[in-house]
Amino acid sequence: MAEYSSVFLENAVNELARLPGIGRKTALRLALHLLGEERAQTESLTNALLQMRNQILLCERCHNISDSKRCSICSNPRRDENMLCVVADMRDVLAIERTSSFNGLYHVLGGVIDPIEGVSPNDLYIHTLVERIKKEHFNEIILALPATIEGDTTNFYIFRQLRHFGGKISTISKGIAVGDTLEYADEITLGRSIMNRIPFDKH
Repeated sequence: MAEYSSVFLENAVNELARLPGIGRKTALRLALHLLGEERAQTESLTNALLQMRNQILLCERCHNISDSKRCSICSNPRRDENMLCVVADMRDVLAIERTSSFNGLYHVLGGVIDPIEGVSPNDLYIHTLVERIKKEHFNEIILALPATIEGDTTNFYIFRQLRHFGGKISTISKGIAVGDTLEYADEITLGRSIMNRIPFDKH
């Protein structure tokens, strides 16, 4: 017997409940809200989601989300191309950009090394980071990864891979609490952590 009076409603609730942070009660509330909206509004949301899924690309240079081969940050001539900030994912780019404390370029790894979850260095964009640093001329590499065991493991792995890099390798200061991810840090704390970064070998 179906949980709801309509199998179509139940299917919608099941799909919405798969989203992170969305329980079945919230999923039902969202589904009923959409059901009560004008058809054009629901179709507009559906089209926006389909366009996002089908048309968004990863920047060929930094792996950030983009509408074209090069993202708006990489193609911006006003960015400081001497500084490269390495982050776990695109949410970290958004978090750092909100602070207005960094004007360099980014490299998005696509996650952090996590053996328990089966994520190895080969599953991340670490190899493209190393190749990029060989080809481009950076004065400083900033490691801005989560203050977690997995983030620290990834930091150390990258640091070893860049042992022949002639410039400065730094990491954000510990204004970010241990165990925190960048996207949940307040803008002032994150901004200060970027500005007060320290050499990695003194970390």
